[in-house]
Amino acid sequence: MNATFKSYASYAGDGSYPDSYYAASRNIIRVPKVLEGDVSADVAVLGAGYSGLSTAIHLAELGYKVVVVEGAGVGWGASGRNGGQIVNGLNASLDTIRRRYGDAAGAFVGGLVQEGGKIIRRIVSQYGIECDMKQGNIYAAYTPAHMKELEHKKALWKSYGMDDHQLLDKEAIRKLVNTDAYVGGMLDTTGGHMHPLNLVLGEAKAFETLGGVIYEQSPVTRVEHDAERPVIHTARGRVMAKIAVLCGNAYLGHVVPKLVSRVMPVSTQMMATEPLGEERARSLIPSDMCVEDVRYILDYFRLSADNRLIFGGGTVYGGTDPADVRAKLRPNMEKVFPSMKGVKIDYAWSGNFALSFSRVPQMGRIGKNTYFAHGYSGHGVTGSHLFGRILSETIHGDASRFDQFEKLPWIPFPGGRMFRAQYSTVGSWWYQFKDAFGL
Repeated sequence: MNATFKSYASYAGDGSYPDSYYAASRNIIRVPKVLEGDVSADVAVLGAGYSGLSTAIHLAELGYKVVVVEGAGVGWGASGRNGGQIVNGLNASLDTIRRRYGDAAGAFVGGLVQEGGKIIRRIVSQYGIECDMKQGNIYAAYTPAHMKELEHKKALWKSYGMDDHQLLDKEAIRKLVNTDAYVGGMLDTTGGHMHPLNLVLGEAKAFETLGGVIYEQSPVTRVEHDAERPVIHTARGRVMAKIAVLCGNAYLGHVVPKLVSRVMPVSTQMMATEPLGEERARSLIPSDMCVEDVRYILDYFRLSADNRLIFGGGTVYGGTDPADVRAKLRPNMEKVFPSMKGVKIDYAWSGNFALSFSRVPQMGRIGKNTYFAHGYSGHGVTGSHLFGRILSETIHGDASRFDQFEKLPWIPFPGGRMFRAQYSTVGSWWYQFKDAFGL
């Protein structure tokens, strides 16, 4: 391990992947290339997660010379440790977007919320990425009030041209997810799930086949974003480019002070059981689809390719890890699947996503030629791939979709940097109260 990397990347420890099921089952082992000296490029991308690599792939396909700089390893952050669920939409509902920003904004976002999933499938197919891709996701309802929300969501999405959803009563959802916990739900046939770390590792390999270069274990120390030609500095080198794209998301830290107040890191937790065997695994989720409930503090789960139950949920504002992930998640898992009581948990891990106060992801520009994208608020798998394409369009000369997102107002977290986590925690208590009492 590079000694300089250890000194500068405290956010990533020694740069090793977390002890997750995904890291243990990844199918590509990379040999990191550390940035040393001066490098030039058409475009420099900070961050080798989904946003950065989607941007890089789309630009490389257009013939640009692109360099990606990553402080740890490819997919070390949220891209390599998330729930692996391809769920369409943003955290903020289309209803919320329409109400806050007007009918035109609602129509704009409604026309593109399924695009991210299509981008993922196109890249997977075109570059032969092996990431256990499966089809279909289910929204699960605990209460009649949740079902009314889903009924409204289905009608609203249909009004924007998306007619891919099927409402499920208790009997229908029980055939797909074998539990008595839910009163119903909704099936999205265009959703799906996959192995998230193998997806991002495959995207890195695809980018490199297009002539792109990725420097890993090269933590960024500062960014000259107000310069005509932005410069990304690391401990041992720098990348000088015509254009820079910042995709550090929850792990950008204070490297770019102008972006610090826009988002807050939030921790979510996951665990993976021992292999259950195909018969037992399918007895839990006969459909082999991914599932998330519709509570504010939600649970999400799916089966892995080797028949483990991967179960996630919970949040910790400010990005700190709970003392015992297993103890936190096990009661929720056993509530949904009582037959899992006492099952061995082989892996448990945590990781941060970037939350925006409005729950709407942000895309913008600081300086003349430096762009950023972040704040997917827990729905980043599809949104990050979409934003990567939009950023590439912008750099290539068509900023029409970028301009629509850039002009959406953003709100700093109340309480500032010091008290934003405490403020958000207090606010979340109200929603937890509503979840607990089915309101």
